[in-house]
Amino acid sequence: MGQADEIVALVLQGGGALGAYQGGAAQGIFESGSSIDWVAGISIGAINAAILCGNEPSQGLQNIRTFWERISSARVIQEQFESYLPRGLVNELSAASTAVTGAPGFFKLRVPPAAVMPPGADGAISFYDTAPLRETLLELVDFDRLNSGKTRLSVGAVNIETGNMTWFDNTEIEIRTEHIMASGALPPEFPPVEIDGSLYWDGGLVSNTPLQYVLDERMPHENLSVFQIDLFSARGRVPASVWTSEAREKDIRFSSRTRFNTDMMRRMHQTRAAARRLYGKLPAELRNDPDALSLISGNADPRISIAHLIYRQSRHEHQSKDYEFSRRSMEGHWSSGLRDARKTLAHPKWKGRGTSEDRIQVFDLNNIR
Repeated sequence: MGQADEIVALVLQGGGALGAYQGGAAQGIFESGSSIDWVAGISIGAINAAILCGNEPSQGLQNIRTFWERISSARVIQEQFESYLPRGLVNELSAASTAVTGAPGFFKLRVPPAAVMPPGADGAISFYDTAPLRETLLELVDFDRLNSGKTRLSVGAVNIETGNMTWFDNTEIEIRTEHIMASGALPPEFPPVEIDGSLYWDGGLVSNTPLQYVLDERMPHENLSVFQIDLFSARGRVPASVWTSEAREKDIRFSSRTRFNTDMMRRMHQTRAAARRLYGKLPAELRNDPDALSLISGNADPRISIAHLIYRQSRHEHQSKDYEFSRRSMEGHWSSGLRDARKTLAHPKWKGRGTSEDRIQVFDLNNIR
């Protein structure tokens, strides 16, 4: 459960079909009695985040489940074939089906295909049409509630012309379907999304995790508890084939750099602590000097606790894991997220956070047996 004096944030990475893991993790977090104050997401994480923030907690979880059951409802082959075909082959067939048809309620293949369209024509810039996602969001997200401020929502997208990340935050603007779709507009599969005259692509092109944004934009005096739910693992085995090489490349490219972010936060903490010690040593006549005061201005030192939940690729999954939308894989991802959240929340180290002298703690407890 969240401690009484801390803000609880949910940080959701991008990762396509793997995003069901985040739904399971959210279920585990809500089961523990934790209330979520802030959800930040990129790509599929932005879609999950919008559904969570655009509903009361129990309804939000139910609607995320509805979303994942809908987009995994298409079948590649009949159920009876799955019992004797190798699981890896079934997954690849499922991914191939997604590539040639799309995912219900999410995206569909363009007809005629983008490759035959003249440059600049409608449909020339992406392989798939994401109009079904707009309808799904309008059905499953109450945008009035989302913009009510009950839960903070932040989603990131990339401005195509500047190449810079843009964060859309419901504490600053009214979030609409376009903002959520822009965060997940991965090229060249999905089309860019226009917002106020500018075109945007998937935020994962610049950064696949919102952790740094949350650390930068938090209130400096508030204790923060973060559940960072990642869909790609930075650590992994050396690949043995071109197929596993591509899967490993995706892991490295899209995994978050949690250790880099937290190491930077620790250095900032050490600098602030040194500034306070130095200020205390100054003679009285220098303590009101503007330069001295600037050293300790806003120099709060809250506690930051990060629970890192990371999806671990199964032996059946390869390079297509992020666009393999079969129901069986979805159920497996959801169950993994639920199991990992329950294990983390029940762990004595997580329950005892805040008792260490270290003001910044990172917990990756699902690697502990």
